[in-house]
Amino acid sequence: MKILIIQTASIGDVVLSTSLMETLHRDIPEVEIDVVVKNGNEELFEHHPFIKKVFVWQKAEQKYRNLMRLSHAIRSQHYDKVINIQRFFSSGLLTLLAKAKETRGFSKNPLSFFFSKRYAHKISHNGFVHEIKRNATLIEGLYSLPVAKPHLYPLEERIFDFQNGIYYTISPSSLWETKQYPPEKWAELIKDAKGVVCLLGGKNDKELCERIIAASGNENCINMCGNLTFLQSCNVMKYAKMNFTNDSAPLHFCSAVNAPVTAVFCSTVPEFGFTPLSDDSLVVQTKKKLNCRPCGLHGFKTCPKGHFACANTINISDLTVRL
Repeated sequence: MKILIIQTASIGDVVLSTSLMETLHRDIPEVEIDVVVKNGNEELFEHHPFIKKVFVWQKAEQKYRNLMRLSHAIRSQHYDKVINIQRFFSSGLLTLLAKAKETRGFSKNPLSFFFSKRYAHKISHNGFVHEIKRNATLIEGLYSLPVAKPHLYPLEERIFDFQNGIYYTISPSSLWETKQYPPEKWAELIKDAKGVVCLLGGKNDKELCERIIAASGNENCINMCGNLTFLQSCNVMKYAKMNFTNDSAPLHFCSAVNAPVTAVFCSTVPEFGFTPLSDDSLVVQTKKKLNCRPCGLHGFKTCPKGHFACANTINISDLTVRL
């Protein structure tokens, strides 16, 4: 059986989609699994032991021309099943152009009417269903045991080798600014950290992390933004004493290598289903009952109310206890 999984969303969503791959590989060992991701996310599958092909959709320029080229390459593989996790028109079109024997996706996809099977996708802040279980509805009838956790396969390498072996990581950035714990709060957290603090992120986060380090006054900080691949970041997190993140991709990196994690939820809520899955994990959020939270599924550039109370009312002591 040949299966193609399409997840062309952001980094964290791709990490969570590996849960489907792990589940299918576990329950149908002979299955061949390929994936489609957007450009930049393909490195998550370097050295992967059972993903056969990684198709990359170049979205930055000539988006739909590249989509059509990609569809030809996919159609030539003659897939038995295409499983589309994304809910946008473009991924729906790619699903149909694959000409697979069976196509599956969420009913929110505008082209889902033409899929062989379509499934409800519900996110609510009044209940709790983890994203990996939501996604698992797409492989209904293909697995029997509980859905597997996400998993990535970084090379076994020690990026850091400190004298006492103790270090922490902080990933202070997010695509959505109202998901970000304020820089001054991160600085307060790390000012008295007993051990080296590694700040992680992309090259665009370097200046943010420099400000956090300067405000903390802690000389035992290393700004690693832009210096590591995704999998190298996973490796750093795997051996850290504790990793501090927002509700963002680094949280899911921790889940995928079972690294200890403390996840700060600001404008979003755990009930959306994106909580950490590591054995040692903690969600920290405001204890105040705010009628404006959550303000959206993802967040905004700035707080719609102007006070950012969802972040500013989080007790720093709830984080420092994890140092």
